[in-house]
Amino acid sequence: MLDIAVDLLWLRPRQVGGTEFYIRNLLDGFLRLEKPFHLSLMVSRDNKDAFQHYAEDDRIDLLETDVLSANITGRILWQFFCQNRFLRKRGIRKCFTPVYYRTLTNGGITYVNVIHDLQAAHYPGYHPFHEVAYSKLCWWLDTHFSAHIIAISDWVRDDIRARYRVSADRITTIYNPITVDRKEMVPFGQLAEKYSIREKEYYYTISQMIPHKNLKTLLAVMEKIQRERIDLPCRLLISGVNGEGRKALEAEIREKGLTDAVTLTGFVENEERNALYQNCRAFLFPSVFEGFGMPPVEAMLFGTVVITTDKASIPEVTQGKANYVRDPYDVQEWIRVMRAPADRIAEMDFSAYDQRKLTEKYYGVLSQILM
Repeated sequence: MLDIAVDLLWLRPRQVGGTEFYIRNLLDGFLRLEKPFHLSLMVSRDNKDAFQHYAEDDRIDLLETDVLSANITGRILWQFFCQNRFLRKRGIRKCFTPVYYRTLTNGGITYVNVIHDLQAAHYPGYHPFHEVAYSKLCWWLDTHFSAHIIAISDWVRDDIRARYRVSADRITTIYNPITVDRKEMVPFGQLAEKYSIREKEYYYTISQMIPHKNLKTLLAVMEKIQRERIDLPCRLLISGVNGEGRKALEAEIREKGLTDAVTLTGFVENEERNALYQNCRAFLFPSVFEGFGMPPVEAMLFGTVVITTDKASIPEVTQGKANYVRDPYDVQEWIRVMRAPADRIAEMDFSAYDQRKLTEKYYGVLSQILM
């Protein structure tokens, strides 16, 4: 039987973006499995409540530590020097870590890690030196000492192999499971009043406030539509995790005179997000770097046309069925594509993101490596 710990100490609810949706979708998938397993979810004092409901299943229990996930430095030091001993004392010798974080040594524990991307390697200037150094250390430890690596796209797999010389038999691509509940939706009228929007008369995006997400280009697009009175909706809603970049983005919105055109909603619950997906004119995803990128696929699951870039993993994950801007920073190209986007959603193979199928694949890999 698969009997492992799952490291969730890194998760700060509502603050880590797509990785939180990824692990919740995967854990929900395990609840649906009709296979023998036992998961010990290693949680912190300040995130345990967010996972309490999983313990209602007899196959899952919570393994509470004395760590605070909000104290990132303290959490890293504890994982480096205390985690292995913590697991061994509880008779646990196998651990699945659904991100790249890990201990300095294996310490008698067999680890499987997921690497979502090598962002800090591609964009070191976007991060403080210590974050870049820590990321590179963990990637090196993952690729040298973890028993197996899971990559979330072929693009990420190839990137890891090129940088760290990982042999093909030590790395497996498994897409992120994506689930949306079309019934989980607030009435659009509530959002129309809340955000001053009309059905199919606004654009929508979901993004972290970090530079490679390329939100500034969308602001330039909205500015041009407004200034030149182009016959396109001059209304954009941006949802997502707020970071240090929010103040800078707010300042730019004011400087461009877009306070009535662009709204930062912050984090939104699924019910609100789904209604915004379904009722927008198009979902705009200007990112130039993604290890996977779930929002475009989620939008297409609601029948919404997606306009995005052809960078990194995005064409792979959207199966070439979105509308692609070749130069992500070209405002005029964005507007040209926005005028007449193609609808190829019917050609999408959404089974590629099926929760049950992908959870079965995770189960198979983890069983092979950790049983």
